[in-house]
Amino acid sequence: MERYAVIGNPIAHSKSPRIHAAFAEQTGQVMTYEAVLGPEEGFADTVRAFAASGGRGMNVTVPFKLQAYDLADQLSERAQAAGAVNTLSFRADGIHGDNTDGVGLIRDLQDNLGCALQGSRVLLLGAGGASRGVMLPLLATRPDSITIANRTASRADELVERFRPLCEATVLRGCGFDAVGDEGFDVIINATSASLSSEVPPIPPQAYSGCQLAYDMMYGARPTPFMLEASDRGAARTADGLGMLVEQAAESFDIWRGIRPKTGPVLAMLRTQLATGR
Repeated sequence: MERYAVIGNPIAHSKSPRIHAAFAEQTGQVMTYEAVLGPEEGFADTVRAFAASGGRGMNVTVPFKLQAYDLADQLSERAQAAGAVNTLSFRADGIHGDNTDGVGLIRDLQDNLGCALQGSRVLLLGAGGASRGVMLPLLATRPDSITIANRTASRADELVERFRPLCEATVLRGCGFDAVGDEGFDVIINATSASLSSEVPPIPPQAYSGCQLAYDMMYGARPTPFMLEASDRGAARTADGLGMLVEQAAESFDIWRGIRPKTGPVLAMLRTQLATGR
């Protein structure tokens, strides 16, 4: 029985074991997937012990994505761009690190939600690891512009400079929340964790003018505070990040098993479980 796991701290809340169990059943893969509570000290030792015991791969969540980046012997292009790793594969030539967060977001936006990104004006809220992890796949969709807004404007500027060499046609701009300006955006993506504390990034109301989709990477049984704010400000549609979670997991599953599962049934299952509190 080939073993896989997700490692994080905390980890009991993780939906990854359910997701990968559903993928395995759907595709007829014989494997196990467990949750591992990573120690605050000794992350690398825990990962290596899992690999030595027959583990084939691990997903990595908060707060270990940067440590996973440092641990990997080889890095994918998107992991290098993100500066973080959420998928580890244990191979004969060492530990391979990848980042599937960005492709998970894009697949949810384009395939599940039918959101057209090419030629769009995108506002990305937050300049931390979540934003960095999605920038390369987001640029690949060729939006007209991406504005990165952050509470500390200098961090947004740093992210812009990090990705400017990889940008061909998209206009990049960094600013503070209060300097977003009066122009509206087609797509607004909240990559901050503000919704976890029932807060909303303080951007001008005009930013939602003409917004076709306001997307929160956080998710829950009910609309997040950001989604409620966006609706009140006139956004045509809102969505949370549950689809991103499932899509990034499907990408990891494909990396490990060489087969892409259908995400629709798994996403529907999780929605039902959230709604019923199971």
